[in-house]
Amino acid sequence: MLAGATVAGTFGRKMPIQGPWLRGRNRRSLRLGALIADLRGRHEAGDAMKKFEPQDSHTPRPGTGSEPGRLAALRAQLRLAATLAFAGFAVSVIAGLFHADTASANDHPATFAEYARSGIWTAVHLGQFAGMALLISGLLVLLVVLKAPDGVMAWAARFGIAAAVAALALYASLQAVDGVALKHAVDAWAAAAESEKPARFATAEGIRWLEWGLRSYQSFVLGAALLLTGAVVVGAHRVSRLIGYLMALSGLAYVAQGWIVGAEGFSSANTIPILAGIALILVWSVWLLVSAWFGKDAPARDRRRG
Repeated sequence: MLAGATVAGTFGRKMPIQGPWLRGRNRRSLRLGALIADLRGRHEAGDAMKKFEPQDSHTPRPGTGSEPGRLAALRAQLRLAATLAFAGFAVSVIAGLFHADTASANDHPATFAEYARSGIWTAVHLGQFAGMALLISGLLVLLVVLKAPDGVMAWAARFGIAAAVAALALYASLQAVDGVALKHAVDAWAAAAESEKPARFATAEGIRWLEWGLRSYQSFVLGAALLLTGAVVVGAHRVSRLIGYLMALSGLAYVAQGWIVGAEGFSSANTIPILAGIALILVWSVWLLVSAWFGKDAPARDRRRG
Protein backbone atom coordinates (compact mmCIF):
# COMPACT_ATOMS: atom_id res chain seq x y z
CA MET A 1 0.00 0.00 0.00
CA LEU A 2 2.82 2.32 0.80
CA ALA A 3 4.46 1.69 -2.54
CA GLY A 4 1.16 2.16 -4.31
CA ALA A 5 0.56 5.42 -2.53
CA THR A 6 3.97 6.56 -3.40
CA VAL A 7 3.40 5.81 -7.08
CA ALA A 8 -0.02 7.41 -6.99
CA GLY A 9 1.42 10.32 -5.15
CA THR A 10 4.13 10.60 -7.75
CA PHE A 11 1.63 10.70 -10.65
CA GLY A 12 -0.61 12.97 -8.65
CA ARG A 13 2.12 15.66 -8.59
CA LYS A 14 2.16 16.08 -12.44
CA MET A 15 0.07 19.27 -12.42
CA PRO A 16 1.89 20.95 -9.55
CA ILE A 17 5.16 20.25 -11.37
CA GLN A 18 3.91 21.98 -14.61
CA GLY A 19 2.16 24.89 -12.90
CA PRO A 20 5.00 27.44 -12.97
CA TRP A 21 5.52 26.98 -16.76
CA LEU A 22 1.85 27.54 -17.48
CA ARG A 23 1.75 30.65 -15.35
CA GLY A 24 4.78 32.08 -17.22
CA ARG A 25 3.17 31.46 -20.61
CA ASN A 26 -0.04 33.15 -19.48
CA ARG A 27 1.89 36.20 -18.34
CA ARG A 28 3.67 36.46 -21.71
CA SER A 29 0.32 36.22 -23.55
CA LEU A 30 -1.14 38.96 -21.38
CA ARG A 31 1.84 41.25 -22.03
CA LEU A 32 1.59 40.65 -25.83
CA GLY A 33 -2.15 41.36 -25.79
CA ALA A 34 -1.59 44.57 -23.86
CA LEU A 35 1.04 45.67 -26.38
CA ILE A 36 -1.30 45.04 -29.33
CA ALA A 37 -4.13 46.90 -27.62
CA ASP A 38 -1.81 49.84 -26.91
CA LEU A 39 -0.69 50.06 -30.57
CA ARG A 40 -4.28 49.85 -31.78
CA GLY A 41 -5.33 52.62 -29.43
CA ARG A 42 -2.54 54.89 -30.64
CA HIS A 43 -3.51 54.27 -34.29
CA GLU A 44 -7.15 55.11 -33.61
CA ALA A 45 -6.17 58.23 -31.70
CA GLY A 46 -3.99 59.36 -34.64
CA ASP A 47 -6.90 58.91 -37.06
CA ALA A 48 -9.13 60.94 -34.78
CA MET A 49 -6.60 63.79 -34.61
CA LYS A 50 -6.32 63.92 -38.41
CA LYS A 51 -9.94 65.03 -38.59
CA PHE A 52 -8.97 68.25 -36.82
CA GLU A 53 -5.84 68.95 -38.90
CA PRO A 54 -6.12 71.55 -41.73
CA GLN A 55 -6.04 70.04 -45.22
CA ASP A 56 -3.36 70.92 -47.71
CA SER A 57 -4.45 73.79 -49.92
CA HIS A 58 -3.36 71.82 -52.99
CA THR A 59 -5.64 68.88 -52.12
CA PRO A 60 -9.26 70.02 -52.52
CA ARG A 61 -11.91 68.23 -50.53
CA PRO A 62 -14.26 66.02 -52.50
CA GLY A 63 -17.18 67.97 -53.94
CA THR A 64 -15.69 71.40 -53.15
CA GLY A 65 -12.72 72.67 -55.17
CA SER A 66 -12.50 69.92 -57.81
CA GLU A 67 -15.99 70.38 -59.25
CA PRO A 68 -15.74 74.13 -59.98
CA GLY A 69 -12.35 73.54 -61.56
CA ARG A 70 -13.75 70.82 -63.80
CA LEU A 71 -16.67 73.01 -64.85
CA ALA A 72 -14.35 75.92 -65.62
CA ALA A 73 -12.20 73.69 -67.84
CA LEU A 74 -15.31 72.38 -69.61
CA ARG A 75 -16.57 75.92 -70.17
CA ALA A 76 -13.21 76.98 -71.64
CA GLN A 77 -13.22 74.03 -74.05
CA LEU A 78 -16.80 74.74 -75.08
CA ARG A 79 -15.86 78.34 -75.79
CA LEU A 80 -12.98 77.16 -77.96
CA ALA A 81 -15.30 74.91 -79.98
CA ALA A 82 -17.88 77.67 -80.46
CA THR A 83 -15.27 80.27 -81.42
CA LEU A 84 -13.64 77.97 -83.97
CA ALA A 85 -16.99 77.07 -85.55
CA PHE A 86 -18.16 80.67 -85.85
CA ALA A 87 -14.76 81.88 -87.07
CA GLY A 88 -14.78 79.18 -89.73
CA PHE A 89 -18.21 80.22 -90.94
CA ALA A 90 -17.19 83.90 -91.02
CA VAL A 91 -13.92 83.26 -92.89
CA SER A 92 -15.71 81.08 -95.46
CA VAL A 93 -18.37 83.71 -96.12
CA ILE A 94 -15.84 86.54 -96.41
CA ALA A 95 -13.66 84.54 -98.80
CA GLY A 96 -16.72 83.61 -100.86
CA LEU A 97 -17.56 87.27 -101.37
CA PHE A 98 -14.43 87.59 -103.54
CA HIS A 99 -15.20 84.49 -105.59
CA ALA A 100 -15.76 85.19 -109.30
CA ASP A 101 -19.30 83.99 -109.98
CA THR A 102 -21.17 86.53 -112.09
CA ALA A 103 -21.63 84.03 -114.92
CA SER A 104 -23.78 80.91 -114.64
CA ALA A 105 -21.63 78.16 -113.14
CA ASN A 106 -22.81 75.59 -115.67
CA ASP A 107 -22.08 77.91 -118.63
CA HIS A 108 -18.49 76.73 -118.97
CA PRO A 109 -17.20 79.06 -121.73
CA ALA A 110 -18.41 82.17 -119.87
CA THR A 111 -17.36 80.83 -116.46
CA PHE A 112 -13.89 79.77 -117.62
CA ALA A 113 -13.27 83.17 -119.18
CA GLU A 114 -14.23 84.84 -115.86
CA TYR A 115 -11.97 82.50 -113.92
CA ALA A 116 -9.05 83.25 -116.25
CA ARG A 117 -9.45 86.99 -115.58
CA SER A 118 -9.41 86.53 -111.80
CA GLY A 119 -6.10 87.45 -110.21
CA ILE A 120 -7.02 86.29 -106.70
CA TRP A 121 -8.56 82.93 -107.59
CA THR A 122 -6.07 80.77 -105.71
CA ALA A 123 -6.04 83.06 -102.67
CA VAL A 124 -9.85 82.98 -102.46
CA HIS A 125 -9.89 79.19 -102.44
CA LEU A 126 -7.15 79.09 -99.83
CA GLY A 127 -9.32 81.35 -97.67
CA GLN A 128 -12.29 79.04 -98.19
CA PHE A 129 -10.19 76.06 -97.15
CA ALA A 130 -9.05 77.91 -94.01
CA GLY A 131 -12.68 78.63 -93.15
CA MET A 132 -13.70 75.00 -93.59
CA ALA A 133 -10.72 73.86 -91.51
CA LEU A 134 -11.77 76.17 -88.66
CA LEU A 135 -15.41 75.06 -88.85
CA ILE A 136 -14.54 71.37 -88.77
CA SER A 137 -12.02 71.95 -85.98
CA GLY A 138 -14.86 73.46 -83.98
CA LEU A 139 -16.98 70.36 -84.61
CA LEU A 140 -14.14 68.08 -83.53
CA VAL A 141 -13.51 70.01 -80.30
CA LEU A 142 -17.24 70.04 -79.59
CA LEU A 143 -17.55 66.27 -80.05
CA VAL A 144 -14.67 65.72 -77.63
CA VAL A 145 -15.92 68.24 -75.05
CA LEU A 146 -19.48 66.94 -74.93
CA LYS A 147 -18.34 63.48 -73.76
CA ALA A 148 -21.29 61.58 -75.17
CA PRO A 149 -22.73 58.93 -72.83
CA ASP A 150 -21.93 55.29 -73.47
CA GLY A 151 -23.95 53.40 -76.01
CA VAL A 152 -25.40 54.78 -79.23
CA MET A 153 -24.35 58.36 -78.50
CA ALA A 154 -20.74 57.34 -77.93
CA TRP A 155 -20.66 55.63 -81.32
CA ALA A 156 -22.37 58.64 -82.92
CA ALA A 157 -19.56 60.83 -81.58
CA ARG A 158 -16.89 58.47 -82.95
CA PHE A 159 -18.50 58.32 -86.39
CA GLY A 160 -18.98 62.09 -86.28
CA ILE A 161 -15.27 62.61 -85.67
CA ALA A 162 -14.41 60.25 -88.54
CA ALA A 163 -16.85 62.00 -90.88
CA ALA A 164 -15.53 65.45 -89.95
CA VAL A 165 -11.92 64.43 -90.64
CA ALA A 166 -12.93 62.84 -93.96
CA ALA A 167 -14.89 65.97 -94.92
CA LEU A 168 -11.84 68.16 -94.33
CA ALA A 169 -9.64 65.83 -96.40
CA LEU A 170 -12.16 65.86 -99.25
CA TYR A 171 -12.41 69.65 -99.06
CA ALA A 172 -8.64 69.96 -99.30
CA SER A 173 -8.75 67.81 -102.46
CA LEU A 174 -11.64 69.88 -103.79
CA GLN A 175 -9.80 73.17 -103.33
CA ALA A 176 -6.65 71.73 -104.88
CA VAL A 177 -8.66 70.81 -107.98
CA ASP A 178 -10.79 73.96 -108.10
CA GLY A 179 -8.32 76.52 -106.78
CA VAL A 180 -5.16 75.29 -108.48
CA ALA A 181 -5.70 72.74 -111.28
CA LEU A 182 -8.77 74.40 -112.81
CA LYS A 183 -7.14 77.84 -112.67
CA HIS A 184 -4.10 76.62 -114.65
CA ALA A 185 -6.37 74.84 -117.13
CA VAL A 186 -8.56 77.88 -117.85
CA ASP A 187 -5.49 80.13 -118.06
CA ALA A 188 -3.98 77.79 -120.65
CA TRP A 189 -7.27 77.71 -122.57
CA ALA A 190 -7.60 81.52 -122.57
CA ALA A 191 -3.98 81.97 -123.79
CA ALA A 192 -4.02 79.17 -126.38
CA ALA A 193 -4.15 79.69 -130.11
CA GLU A 194 -7.51 79.15 -131.78
CA SER A 195 -6.45 75.75 -133.10
CA GLU A 196 -5.56 74.59 -129.59
CA LYS A 197 -8.56 76.01 -127.78
CA PRO A 198 -10.90 72.99 -128.22
CA ALA A 199 -8.36 70.63 -126.65
CA ARG A 200 -7.56 73.08 -123.88
CA PHE A 201 -11.26 73.61 -123.21
CA ALA A 202 -11.88 69.86 -123.02
CA THR A 203 -9.10 69.56 -120.45
CA ALA A 204 -10.58 72.37 -118.33
CA GLU A 205 -14.04 70.85 -118.59
CA GLY A 206 -12.75 67.46 -117.49
CA ILE A 207 -11.26 69.10 -114.39
CA ARG A 208 -14.59 70.83 -113.82
CA TRP A 209 -16.40 67.49 -113.81
CA LEU A 210 -13.85 66.15 -111.36
CA GLU A 211 -14.69 69.16 -109.19
CA TRP A 212 -18.35 68.18 -109.35
CA GLY A 213 -17.56 64.73 -108.05
CA LEU A 214 -15.43 65.99 -105.19
CA ARG A 215 -17.96 68.66 -104.27
CA SER A 216 -20.77 66.10 -104.26
CA TYR A 217 -19.09 63.63 -101.93
CA GLN A 218 -17.60 66.31 -99.71
CA SER A 219 -21.13 67.67 -99.20
CA PHE A 220 -22.43 64.19 -98.37
CA VAL A 221 -19.70 63.56 -95.79
CA LEU A 222 -19.91 67.05 -94.27
CA GLY A 223 -23.69 66.62 -94.03
CA ALA A 224 -23.17 63.33 -92.20
CA ALA A 225 -20.72 64.99 -89.78
CA LEU A 226 -23.23 67.74 -89.01
CA LEU A 227 -26.05 65.24 -88.54
CA LEU A 228 -24.01 63.12 -86.13
CA THR A 229 -22.72 66.15 -84.21
CA GLY A 230 -26.27 67.45 -83.89
CA ALA A 231 -27.40 64.10 -82.49
CA VAL A 232 -24.61 64.16 -79.91
CA VAL A 233 -25.48 67.74 -78.91
CA VAL A 234 -29.10 66.70 -78.37
CA GLY A 235 -28.14 63.62 -76.37
CA ALA A 236 -25.38 65.15 -74.24
CA HIS A 237 -27.54 67.88 -72.58
CA ARG A 238 -24.58 70.26 -72.30
CA VAL A 239 -26.00 73.03 -74.48
CA SER A 240 -29.47 73.75 -75.80
CA ARG A 241 -30.97 70.87 -77.76
CA LEU A 242 -32.22 73.31 -80.37
CA ILE A 243 -28.62 73.90 -81.40
CA GLY A 244 -28.32 70.20 -82.11
CA TYR A 245 -31.51 70.17 -84.15
CA LEU A 246 -30.31 73.14 -86.23
CA MET A 247 -26.99 71.37 -86.80
CA ALA A 248 -28.83 68.31 -88.05
CA LEU A 249 -30.95 70.42 -90.40
CA SER A 250 -27.83 72.08 -91.83
CA GLY A 251 -26.45 68.58 -92.37
CA LEU A 252 -29.55 67.64 -94.35
CA ALA A 253 -29.08 70.78 -96.45
CA TYR A 254 -25.55 69.66 -97.33
CA VAL A 255 -26.74 66.16 -98.19
CA ALA A 256 -29.24 67.73 -100.62
CA GLN A 257 -26.45 69.85 -102.12
CA GLY A 258 -24.34 66.76 -102.64
CA TRP A 259 -27.12 64.99 -104.50
CA ILE A 260 -27.91 67.94 -106.79
CA VAL A 261 -24.25 68.66 -107.63
CA GLY A 262 -23.68 65.01 -108.46
CA ALA A 263 -26.72 64.91 -110.73
CA GLU A 264 -26.79 68.37 -112.33
CA GLY A 265 -23.55 70.14 -111.49
CA PHE A 266 -23.70 73.72 -110.26
CA SER A 267 -27.29 74.29 -111.37
CA SER A 268 -29.83 76.79 -110.11
CA ALA A 269 -31.66 73.90 -108.41
CA ASN A 270 -28.99 74.04 -105.69
CA THR A 271 -29.79 77.63 -104.71
CA ILE A 272 -32.29 76.80 -101.95
CA PRO A 273 -30.16 74.06 -100.26
CA ILE A 274 -27.08 76.34 -100.38
CA LEU A 275 -28.93 79.29 -98.82
CA ALA A 276 -30.57 77.01 -96.25
CA GLY A 277 -27.21 75.55 -95.25
CA ILE A 278 -25.65 79.01 -94.88
CA ALA A 279 -28.57 80.36 -92.83
CA LEU A 280 -28.73 77.33 -90.53
CA ILE A 281 -24.99 77.31 -89.84
CA LEU A 282 -25.11 81.03 -89.12
CA VAL A 283 -27.91 80.55 -86.57
CA TRP A 284 -26.49 77.57 -84.69
CA SER A 285 -22.91 78.88 -84.68
CA VAL A 286 -23.98 82.25 -83.26
CA TRP A 287 -26.27 80.54 -80.73
CA LEU A 288 -23.48 78.20 -79.64
CA LEU A 289 -21.05 81.11 -79.37
CA VAL A 290 -23.41 83.17 -77.19
CA SER A 291 -24.30 80.15 -75.06
CA ALA A 292 -20.65 79.23 -74.49
CA TRP A 293 -19.49 82.74 -73.58
CA PHE A 294 -22.52 84.24 -71.84
CA GLY A 295 -24.92 81.39 -71.06
CA LYS A 296 -25.55 79.64 -67.77
CA ASP A 297 -23.58 76.57 -66.75
CA ALA A 298 -25.41 73.71 -68.47
CA PRO A 299 -23.33 71.01 -66.71
CA ALA A 300 -24.27 72.44 -63.31
CA ARG A 301 -27.97 72.35 -64.22
CA ASP A 302 -27.68 68.74 -65.30
CA ARG A 303 -25.89 67.84 -62.05
CA ARG A 304 -28.67 69.41 -59.97
CA ARG A 305 -31.31 67.50 -61.91
CA GLY A 306 -29.43 64.24 -61.26
